[in-house]
Amino acid sequence: MPQKTQPRPVSIKPAAKAVKFTGVTSERVKKTALGAGVAVSLALLLSDGDTFTKGGAWGVAQSLAGLLCLVLLPLFVLYRDIKRYKVKISGNMRKMMLISLILVGSTAISRLSLDMFTTFTATLAADGARTGYFAVPAAAGAMLATLLFDIHIGIVFAFIVSVLMGILLPAEPLFFLYAFVGSMTAAFSVIRCTQRSALMKAGLFVGLANVATVVFMDLYRHQLFMASGWHNVVAAFLGGILAGVLVSGILPLLEWMFKEVTDISLLEYADLNRPLLKSLMVAAPGTYHHSIIIGSLAEGAAEAVGVNPLMARVSAYYHDIGKIKKPEYFIENQAKGENRHDRLTPSMSSLIIASHVKDGVELAHEHNLPPIITDIIQQHHGTALMTYFYSKAKEAEGESSMIREEEYRYPGPKPQTKVAAIVMLADAVEAASRVLDNPTPSRIAALTDKIVTRIFEDGQLSECDLTLRDLTEIMKSFSKLLGGIYHYRIDYPGLGIPSGGERRRVGGPADKLPAEHKGPRFEVKEGSRGGTVVIGVPRR
Repeated sequence: MPQKTQPRPVSIKPAAKAVKFTGVTSERVKKTALGAGVAVSLALLLSDGDTFTKGGAWGVAQSLAGLLCLVLLPLFVLYRDIKRYKVKISGNMRKMMLISLILVGSTAISRLSLDMFTTFTATLAADGARTGYFAVPAAAGAMLATLLFDIHIGIVFAFIVSVLMGILLPAEPLFFLYAFVGSMTAAFSVIRCTQRSALMKAGLFVGLANVATVVFMDLYRHQLFMASGWHNVVAAFLGGILAGVLVSGILPLLEWMFKEVTDISLLEYADLNRPLLKSLMVAAPGTYHHSIIIGSLAEGAAEAVGVNPLMARVSAYYHDIGKIKKPEYFIENQAKGENRHDRLTPSMSSLIIASHVKDGVELAHEHNLPPIITDIIQQHHGTALMTYFYSKAKEAEGESSMIREEEYRYPGPKPQTKVAAIVMLADAVEAASRVLDNPTPSRIAALTDKIVTRIFEDGQLSECDLTLRDLTEIMKSFSKLLGGIYHYRIDYPGLGIPSGGERRRVGGPADKLPAEHKGPRFEVKEGSRGGTVVIGVPRR
């Protein structure tokens, strides 16, 4: 009898590839549809009334096709620049939609204001329609792009908007230059904008730049000393002020719609009187003080490596908010001689310590913290090993036990940005520095180097773009700031303060330093609070 044929096993790999391919294709389709929608919208906004009346249907088709191609050229430049220099933005559909909305919205506002102002100024003089051109708030788009993204996007936006304004007003060949100067001024005026009132100041700068450009344009055309020349100057100044006013009103709406954060809103989150930070101060005062110091360390390090220092400081304030739920299980909030982990197994202690990350993320969602701060809360420990509890478990079970290291690691993910990595490093270094005896500058520097090296070798920085040069600058910044925090005070006669061989360190108990003391020998371990500590053993 013939043998029964066995069915061949079905492999799922092709299906997985198909799903992956479908996901990539879907993303490309979305981006293509978004780009096509933006191009068509801009073409319709930039077209004039003659486009739809001259040459019949064939003429209308030719005009729209040509205008669409003209619009696609600067859009292609914008997309290629973002894809080449801002990879994270190009891969984020929400951010691409925000850029598209700013571009189409600013063009729509320019078109609407152009029609309104030219109609109004045309009634003032025979050639007054041209005056209305200069009141258009063309700089608003570049200002918004810089605030919501960065100066790079703002500069590219200034160029793109200027090209579009040149297409909008072909009768005014120098309007491209006028829009470009105003937009560039707007972008550079809000690089470090931390107050909403500063937007009006930026509008003033744009107005002055507009006035200078209009003066040169009218001087070139021999129109400066005519009545229309002065009208143009006034309109140009008002155009800059109007750009600042519009951005002041639109920015909060875009921040809320797209969950974006600017330096202005970051400064609001840095207010220590916010309910979440006040709750941290009351429930976990030790953690609160620890977070404030980390904020200073992270801010200085961020400035040293060229990332947003305000973002680093604010993120550090909130990074440990999860400890509000179980503050008594973290050493900085415990009374002297009392440690709740003494009554728990190492595995249970590690679960409690690791849970403060999850609790912090939940609190961040409850209090509507920006996603970028929530991400740093989740990433500030990465997948680091809780060495203290891991070693304690191995001691209890014996070296031959099957204790899995993964069970004593934080859930992650690892830091994805430079700011998240800086907060992680600052957290570990600050915790270790608290138990360093006789913290001289050289010992602080050695400690900082040891902690940063351990984190680097553990692979916690493998998913962010910190360089070795950045790490060197970060360690220098930490050492300098910690040296200022843990400095020595002179003795004060008559106050009963111990003198002689005893010196009191700010932030710590009196340190007795015998003559034969040569300095601490330190060993890196994990503290019961979940952070890194250094155990110093004096050499005699």
